[in-house]
Amino acid sequence: METIIDQYEKIVDYEYIHNLYEISKPLCHKSIVHINSTIYGGGVAEILNDLIIIMNELGIKTEWHQIKGSIEFFQTTKKLHNTLQGEETELTDHEKRVYLDNNRKNSIYNHVEDTDCVIIHDPQPLSLIQFYEKRQPWIWRCHIDISNKFNPTWKFLKNFIHRYDGIVVSMEKYKQKLNLPQYIINPSINPFNNKNRMLNQTEIESLLNDFNIPNNKPIISQISRFDKWKDPLGVIRAFKIIKKEFDCRLVLLGNMAQDDPEGFEIYNKILQYVKDDPDINIITAENSLLVNALQRVSKVVIQKSLREGFGLTVTEALWKGTPVIGGDVGGIPLQIIDGETGYLVNNIEECANRVLKLLKNPNLAEDMGKKGKEYVKEHFLMLRHLEDYVKILKKYVINYKI
Repeated sequence: METIIDQYEKIVDYEYIHNLYEISKPLCHKSIVHINSTIYGGGVAEILNDLIIIMNELGIKTEWHQIKGSIEFFQTTKKLHNTLQGEETELTDHEKRVYLDNNRKNSIYNHVEDTDCVIIHDPQPLSLIQFYEKRQPWIWRCHIDISNKFNPTWKFLKNFIHRYDGIVVSMEKYKQKLNLPQYIINPSINPFNNKNRMLNQTEIESLLNDFNIPNNKPIISQISRFDKWKDPLGVIRAFKIIKKEFDCRLVLLGNMAQDDPEGFEIYNKILQYVKDDPDINIITAENSLLVNALQRVSKVVIQKSLREGFGLTVTEALWKGTPVIGGDVGGIPLQIIDGETGYLVNNIEECANRVLKLLKNPNLAEDMGKKGKEYVKEHFLMLRHLEDYVKILKKYVINYKI
């Protein structure tokens, strides 16, 4: 049976794959556990779904655990997430107790005592570390843009962060003043899974029909969780400007992540704002093939985020040869070369103008799309991501001393 790593032989040099196996040998039969808060919805789950498989293909015994939580817990962790991205709202003492008590319970469900390394993703399970007798290295993988964090929240979380052996962030500006080693790993995509594999025209048309998306005029789209930081209302406002000059359709495709209780509220706001506009399709679905088809059929993909740790949907769209208009925030500028693979924008008017430019200049859009695909191939595929992890894990797992 063909493995994911076998599939990469179609697009990368054999020498690169051989080297990856070689550098991974010291980790063979070592056990790693990743812990996050959801099995679907959002880039973290998307990455882990494939990363875990490839790590095991290399011989690294890797598991993926999810913490459980009450509605109140996830309301609290969403607040944590928002304040780490700059929202100035303090956690109450009650919310702190909810957060700690829930992670205490999860420490009972999650047995990590015999593993060689624990990797915790984002703030939801961060405090787990204080409920174990630490016998191995613990690494905190923060996927959030914490460059503009709210200090009271950070002060609270530092009670747990200082217990870790290292921190991984997505870019240089996210590093913090801490007495801990800090590393950079850019997120990545698996080009062979359902979200990114090649689709033929029949498959694309069938998926659009299944979700009642007319293809009778050019489509622009934004694909992301229903989250205020993704600025879906701003995208709709930009679309209304675009429509005055160019007849097209907007599709907003999103999902409700398990750990994001604000999703339904944002979704309902969007529906109320759009009302019955026949040229705007709002779809809530967890369907990787639909994402794939929509990114391929769109003339332009938008990711007009106000805050963004990385924004993996940008890389996904670029891989399909589709130019992307993205907010000039967080990790998006790592992916979009402004004026070459898409455009970076700072407001609604800029967004509308850049979309119009690409809609009116299809040759420019096609050229940008080709450059975008090559850029992803060089920088944002999962084998590179895996290599980054292997290099870090070797520093911690081999000859670790408590």
